[in-house]
Amino acid sequence: MRTTLTLDPDVVHLIETAMRERGGPMKAIVNNALRRALSGPLPAEARPYVVRPHHAVLAPGFDPAGFNRLVGELEDEALMARGIR
Repeated sequence: MRTTLTLDPDVVHLIETAMRERGGPMKAIVNNALRRALSGPLPAEARPYVVRPHHAVLAPGFDPAGFNRLVGELEDEALMARGIR
């Protein structure tokens, strides 16, 4: 099948590099790369992400309200650094 593709510059560079290293024609390099990419398992980014919940507890003596105080302090510092009072 004949078709026309517009390749991104980085892909052109990869194909040209493969042609130099392997000594094959562009058609063979592209066909082999597509065949390998499309016939194998899905890449990690294409597979659904599964969240495995973990039961966590706060350490004894840890004050969860401290997070709110910390956020408030950081916000105050940021506002003062910008000259906002």
